[in-house]
Amino acid sequence: MNIVIAAGGTGGHLYPAVALAREFLRQVPHCSILFVGTERGIEGKVLPHEGFEWEKIAAKPVMGRGVRQALKAFASLPVACWQSVRLLRKRRADLVIGIGGYTSPPVLAAGFLLRIPRVILEPNAYPGMANKALGPLADRVFLGYEAAKPYFRASKVRVVGTPVRRAFLETGERQEARGKGQAESQEFRPLTSSPSPLAPRQTLLVFGGSQGAHAINQAMVEALSLLQSMPTGLSVIHQTGEADYVSVKKAYERAGLGTDRVEVVPFLFDMPRALKQADLVVSRSGAVTLAELTACGKPAILIPLPQAIYQHQERNARVLEEAGAAMVLLQHGLTGSKLAQTIDSLLDSADRLRVMGERSAAMGKTDSAEVIVRDCLALVGGGHDNKFGAGAARS
Repeated sequence: MNIVIAAGGTGGHLYPAVALAREFLRQVPHCSILFVGTERGIEGKVLPHEGFEWEKIAAKPVMGRGVRQALKAFASLPVACWQSVRLLRKRRADLVIGIGGYTSPPVLAAGFLLRIPRVILEPNAYPGMANKALGPLADRVFLGYEAAKPYFRASKVRVVGTPVRRAFLETGERQEARGKGQAESQEFRPLTSSPSPLAPRQTLLVFGGSQGAHAINQAMVEALSLLQSMPTGLSVIHQTGEADYVSVKKAYERAGLGTDRVEVVPFLFDMPRALKQADLVVSRSGAVTLAELTACGKPAILIPLPQAIYQHQERNARVLEEAGAAMVLLQHGLTGSKLAQTIDSLLDSADRLRVMGERSAAMGKTDSAEVIVRDCLALVGGGHDNKFGAGAARS
C-alpha cells in the first residue's frame, strides 16, 4: 500500500501526520509512505529526524499575506498541481491524506483528478480555509472537535480527535527504554540533578509551538527573578525557537540558573519525554499541543496566538479552560509578573494541579490514529494486500 501525506509548514500540521504515518506502519508494516511539503516549513528538519522520505512542491501560503504575495501563491497552484500529479503517478499512490495548510490543496486536487481515495484531517475547533475548500473533494473528513462538524458534509465526517504519536501514550518505563538508544542524538537531555528531599523540585515546560513564541519567551525571561524565590525550587525546560534561542539562554545564565536546573533548546525533538517530565506546562494552544497535553494529562497555562486565523487557538484553549484542565492568559496584557504569579499559584497547590491533570486526561482521545487508519484501510478497500495496491491499476 502506497500512501502520500501532504503536511508541513508548522508542527500543528506535521506532527499529526507523523503520528498517522507511524500507525500505518504499525498496522501495515510493508506500506510505503511519502510526505509532500515545501522548503518553507519545518518538514526539512523534522522528517529526516523521524526517518521519513519527503518531496517538495512549489506551493505557497495564501492566508495572512499581502495582495501581491497571495496572487503569487495562487499563480503557483497549477505548477504545484502538476508536480503533485507526477508524484502520485510515480508513487502509484493508493491513498492521499491532507492535513490542511497550503501544501494540501494541490496534492488533494491531484488525487481527485487521478481518482485516488482522499481523506483530510482537521484538528481545530474552527476549520482552516484549505480544509473547508477541500471538503467536497474528500472521501472522508476526520475532525478533532465536534464544533467543526457543520462545515462539512455529515456523511463524510468522523469526529475522532487529533492523532498524537504513540510515545505520548507509553508508560514512563516503556518511554525510558525506547529512548535509551537515542539519548546521544537528542538535543533534549532530562534534568538529572536531585534536589533535597525537603525541597522537591518541580519541572516547568515552556514552549510556543514548533517555531517558538517571542511574547512567551519575553514574559518568561521577565518572570525569572520572581520564580527563583519559589521555596520548592524549580527546573525549567524551555523551547525557544531559533530566533530567540541565544538571548533567552543568556537570560537564564544571568539569572544564575545553571544547567542542573535549566534546559534551553531551540527545538525539542523529544517532546514526549519533556512533556511527561513536566508538572506544569506554559504553551500556545494549537490543536496538536492540546491533544498532546490531554494525552499525557498535564495541567497548563495557555497563551493563545492572537494572530491565529479565525482565533482558533483561543477557541481551542477555552475548551480546556471550561473543563478545568487549563488557565488561559491572553497575550494582550501579558507580563512577566502576571506569568510568574500564575505559575507560582498553581505549583503551590498540589491538589489543584492534580485535579487539573485529571480533567486534562479525561479529555484525551488516545486512539485517534488507530481509528483513522482502520477507516482509511476500509476506504481503500483491501488494496493494501496487493503488491502495488490500487494505485498500480490506475497507473
